[in-house]
Amino acid sequence: MAVEARRKIRELLAARREEETRFLAELVRVPSDNPPGDCAPHAVRATALLEAMGFKVEQHAVPDALVRANGMVSCTNLVVRERFGADGPTGNDGPIRNDGPTRNDGPTRNDGPTVACNAHGDVVAPGLGWTTDPYGAEIRDGVMYGRGVAVSKSDFATYAFALAALKACGAKLKGAVELHFTYDEEAGGAIGPEWLLKQGISKPDYAISAGFSYGITTAHNGALHLEVEVIGKSAHAARPDTGDDAMEAANGIQADLYGLRRGYRAMKSKVEGIDSPTLVIGLIQGGINTNVVPDNVKFRIDRRIIPDENAEEVERELIAQIKESAVKWLGIRCEVRRILLAHPFVPMPGQKRLVDSIRANAYEILGEDIKPQGVPIYTDARHYSAAGVPTVLYGAGPRTLTEANGHRADEKLRLDDLFKATEIVALTFLDLLGAEQ
Repeated sequence: MAVEARRKIRELLAARREEETRFLAELVRVPSDNPPGDCAPHAVRATALLEAMGFKVEQHAVPDALVRANGMVSCTNLVVRERFGADGPTGNDGPIRNDGPTRNDGPTRNDGPTVACNAHGDVVAPGLGWTTDPYGAEIRDGVMYGRGVAVSKSDFATYAFALAALKACGAKLKGAVELHFTYDEEAGGAIGPEWLLKQGISKPDYAISAGFSYGITTAHNGALHLEVEVIGKSAHAARPDTGDDAMEAANGIQADLYGLRRGYRAMKSKVEGIDSPTLVIGLIQGGINTNVVPDNVKFRIDRRIIPDENAEEVERELIAQIKESAVKWLGIRCEVRRILLAHPFVPMPGQKRLVDSIRANAYEILGEDIKPQGVPIYTDARHYSAAGVPTVLYGAGPRTLTEANGHRADEKLRLDDLFKATEIVALTFLDLLGAEQ
């Protein structure tokens, strides 16, 4: 039975490639830049596309106050649930238009495992350098271009079409597949996956988060974002000696931080694919006018945390080092505020079943052995892992984020990678939900 189901899944997906391409193109054509984070319109369009495929879509609108507190304008998370019993898929209880967690009854337990698949629909702004319309979904030589086409609107298509094929293959399965399409990954994921889990809207046994086709990610870096405020005293530029120059002090503090960064190169992660911690000063603002000694300078730091480190210890040490640097400057006060602390995603028990299934199916479809690896970015996968859910990253894309032009001009996706990843995910669903041998 399983052999026949596998053959059927591949046939079904091969017949729907043009439809899957159109589905992805429609998602790319709806802007969902974050910031500003007005992402509800994209959720509306995604809902319509998913319902046209026959899915029942729950819409979980995050309360406005919480949305604003996370620096966004609007956020609606989408959940699709398909439950399978001995006689085939049973679907869910119907579409839910949910204005908050109090109106949701929560997930129903199944005879088999619940597998959640998460992809985010929010994207970074296009920026400069594009050779095509960032929202045009133009296809050239089998490659689609557009903001979010690889990161990670592609995996809306991967997971939705994989689930559709699973429903139609006729296999006797036990368990459930849930699709979690969320909209705040670029802001940290607190009102996307983390919110769904904390509200009890989903209680999965396994999770697959958006990734690329030629590697299975089992670990990734965390990130610490700090805002440093350097406070001095203004003075006329003709008499700088009567002031306390916040810009000069900020420059000295930054020089010390770059010295720390050079030292990080000696720290090596034991996780394949991850190298050393990094530190970047990515934003700076301050000053009053050209002819005034600056009395206030703010800058922001991105400190990447490798899986081998303790995130809280990293934060304590870095803040202490900044303040130690600041006391060198007479008349200067220094305040440090946390913007984000994203814990690393670390290997955990239970991943092996996911890894083994994806790896075996990828070998069949791709003709190569794709190995577990770590990546230096941070993603929403950490929220599932932090909740004790065995999690991996796998989806549609090339071998590296750079190859996809992720977060850069001319972001792109080979459509062949999308189709192959969809087959691999669908066959993995079949394995996890226990197709009869």
